[in-house]
Amino acid sequence: MSSLVVLGHDGSPPGGEARELLERASLVVGGARHLAAMPVPEGVRTVVMGELRPALDAIDAELDRDDDQGRVVVVASGDPGFFGIVRALRKRGRRPRVIPALSSVARAFARAGLPWDDALVVSAHGRELRRAVNACRAHPKVAVLTAPGSGPAELARELFPQTPRTFVVCEDLGGPHERVVSVRPAEATTRPWRDPNVVLVLDPRRVAAGGEPGWIAGPRPGPSEWALPDAAFGPGRPVFGPEVRAFALAKLGPRIGDMVWDVGAGRGEVAIECARFGAAVVAVEKDEAACERIRANVRAHRVKVAVSRGTAPGVLDHLPEPDAVFVGGGGPEVARVCASRALRSVVIVLHRADRVQAAIEAIKRASLTAHAVRLQAGLVGRSPTGVFVVWGERRVDDRSVARPVRREAPPSVTIAPLPEPGGLR
Repeated sequence: MSSLVVLGHDGSPPGGEARELLERASLVVGGARHLAAMPVPEGVRTVVMGELRPALDAIDAELDRDDDQGRVVVVASGDPGFFGIVRALRKRGRRPRVIPALSSVARAFARAGLPWDDALVVSAHGRELRRAVNACRAHPKVAVLTAPGSGPAELARELFPQTPRTFVVCEDLGGPHERVVSVRPAEATTRPWRDPNVVLVLDPRRVAAGGEPGWIAGPRPGPSEWALPDAAFGPGRPVFGPEVRAFALAKLGPRIGDMVWDVGAGRGEVAIECARFGAAVVAVEKDEAACERIRANVRAHRVKVAVSRGTAPGVLDHLPEPDAVFVGGGGPEVARVCASRALRSVVIVLHRADRVQAAIEAIKRASLTAHAVRLQAGLVGRSPTGVFVVWGERRVDDRSVARPVRREAPPSVTIAPLPEPGGLR
């Protein structure tokens, strides 16, 4: 009778059950280092797992043998059900028995002496690095599962120096060359790394005491309320009310892994609300006094928002690639640049009807689908105020049109390491 077992390996010597499964196997599949570490009996066929599809094809062929005697053991890192091969096998219709080992993420946080129930775990393996980078920008405790070309150096180049972080780089966890080191991002960009399994990207100011306890694993739940009242953003006259902001947020769709620009940010209302949903955010204002008001509101709401002072569109050239852009000020050229850079959507709020068509044309020239509405809202008993909201959406197939502006490597700065990170060496 055919059988399929996925065996987790964390560097520990295989136990009796694992040895018995390997002795009975007709095929053993795994990475080269996993196969080398396993006591595979002589004569048992092995397949080195490089590209995933050929390995899965070999597994299917063995399990579908005419004699129904295929016994396959797949050896995988740590917990194979956590960003591992179990998902790929189940998509093929297989129902494996899984014997997990200690996951690389659990081992990495143990090496750092930190709890990780409040950590965000992201994978850069075969995926866009930029989304992992955005998660690191927005969240204080992130574990990044890395891959060649998406490792500590690449992460550091994107984060440094705008996002002060400490890196705990975990190389060959559980293997003969295991090394766990704490470095500043500036150093991470210049050192060679040996196939790290995990990089912990930590905000030393917010995780030194271990982080905040909660009832749910991973990042904390989203806001219980959004489209906050104007009074939540301190003194100053709002450009538009919470009802318009609610509509704008619905079209921006901020989420974990996103980068959102708030251009002409005013008091930072839209920027702060997007950050409360877990997105990485940059608020842009040309006046230093306005930037200080935004920073004060950011501190009051205990979120992470980067503030960039300058005049759009020129100040936008060196900002990280945005998924969504909110435009609260500026003319047609600002709208055109923002629309051309947005990967998913752009939202523009206007107070004059004669500017709507120019905004629509700017969005269309950037190959987005344009929409526009007039919104009127106000407290009962008062005259409603009206604004025009123009937004554009990029089809999924067209999201490769926008390209990030590459920046030269910034100069070195000093970032304080984690205080006494337990277990690092």
